[in-house]
Formats: sequence, C-alpha cells, structure tokens
Amino acid sequence: MKKLNFFFTLLLFTGSVQAQTTWTNKSRLLPDKLRLLPVGILMSHDPNPCYPVKTGDTFYWIHNTKATAVYRELSVVECGSFIWYDDSGWHDNMHYSPVDFAKAFNCPGAILKKGRTFTYQKNTRYGKQAYGGDALWYIIAKDKAGKLYKGIALIETESTISTSK
Repeated sequence: MKKLNFFFTLLLFTGSVQAQTTWTNKSRLLPDKLRLLPVGILMSHDPNPCYPVKTGDTFYWIHNTKATAVYRELSVVECGSFIWYDDSGWHDNMHYSPVDFAKAFNCPGAILKKGRTFTYQKNTRYGKQAYGGDALWYIIAKDKAGKLYKGIALIETESTISTSK
C-alpha cells in the first residue's frame, strides 16, 4: 500500500511539474513553446463551438481542423494541442509528429504549400462524460531557411448535448 501511495504521489507531482513547464508565465495567454514565434499558418475549427453527440455510452465532439500556410511553403515540425479544463490553465495534450500530421491532415510529406488548405476531417474528442473545455491546437513549421512559424486555433468544446448528428 505504501508503494501504491508513493506511486500516486509521484504521478501527481509529475503532472503538476508538466503543467508548470508548459505554461510558466501566467500573465501571458500562450504556452511557452508558442510565444514569440511569428504567425505563418492560419488555422481554424468547424464547428466552433463544438457540442457533443452521444452514441451509446460515449460522447463525441467531432470537428474539422484546417491549416493554410500564408506566406511561403512550410515544413511541419510538430502539431498538437493544449487543453484548458479547470482554473489551473493550459495542460499539454496531443502531439503529432510530421508523419502523423501528414496522415491526419492529408498533407503529403507534411509540407504546407502556400495558400493551400489542408484539413483534418473529423478531428474527434471523446469520453464517457460530457464536460466542456477549451483546446488550443497549434502547428510549428519551418521555412527552407529554417525559420520557425506557428499557427494556432482555439476550439470551444461544450458540455450541452447536440440534438443533431
């Protein structure tokens, strides 16, 4: 039992440290890795806000996520999200490698062509409970000279059950 208590204490501490290192400056809106990078990618979610649909005993929040390189061709370095579900702020969440991004967004080679929109269709959050929260999706990509750019888009996921599919 002592080992089990120690394990859970360690797990809680590790989660707390992770949240603190994700977003250390609470006077600023963005998590650390996104601050100070110039915007070079437009992102959006549809529908937004997103309401859950219940199928069986599971709730699904289904939306599309779009990304468009604005100024030049960019090579995706990483994609992911942070979630905000309580008053402690942003928490690290999803992580996509360039290979995962290419597959999810139907974007060959994870190369965002200037002016072309790539879509992650049916980007889905699911769970056994309907609870609201926000997610900040991001993409970090680089140009041919190695300069990094970001794209960000907030999605509001609500707890009220949708009446339509």
